[in-house]
Amino acid sequence: MVVALTLPRPSSGDGGDGGSVRVLVHAANRARALTRLRNLGMRAVYLRGNARPPTPDEVTAVLHHPDGLLWRCAPDVAEELWHPIRALLGR
Repeated sequence: MVVALTLPRPSSGDGGDGGSVRVLVHAANRARALTRLRNLGMRAVYLRGNARPPTPDEVTAVLHHPDGLLWRCAPDVAEELWHPIRALLGR
């Protein structure tokens, strides 16, 4: 299963607005997808409904990535590539 979430971008500590990011998680079910994110330090992540399910392109991207966790800025910019989750959390 692929879970897609739009989340506030973690702040960089400079006090500016970080915007939002689209996060894709590949997991056995929704609960495990949330557990994967929470284990990375995203404790306040919750799934409420399915307002914006993953597109076929997003599903393909996350299934072909070895970590099964990707992100990019939201709203989506067609030219921007997907990034591994380490790049978001390492800032």
